[in-house]
Amino acid sequence: QVQLSESGGGLVQPGGSLRLACVVSGSTVEYTRSYRMYWYRQAPGQEREWIAVITPSGATNYDDSVKGRFTISRDVNDYTVYLQMNNLKLEDTAVYYCKSDLTEKWGQGTQVTVSS
Repeated sequence: QVQLSESGGGLVQPGGSLRLACVVSGSTVEYTRSYRMYWYRQAPGQEREWIAVITPSGATNYDDSVKGRFTISRDVNDYTVYLQMNNLKLEDTAVYYCKSDLTEKWGQGTQVTVSS
């Protein structure tokens, strides 16, 4: 089993940047190298939506809402996944979650608030 812990959120002005991190831990953490990792977000009153994915080979894909602004990556040990968020907009305000196919459980998420 693995556990997910997100961090790096905060209050930022429009046009600013944040880098989120997702630390993966647990007894089977080494197997995360063989599974996709995802970022999701959930805005108030809305359903949780997928925004980014990275495959074991390093291939990435993004929802159109963040394409060209956000970048998903993972460290060489595949134990931490990052989301670099640039040119943030008001509509990016949400709780951000990471996800692994190794577990059905979600972490606590990290709040991102974009406001002037």
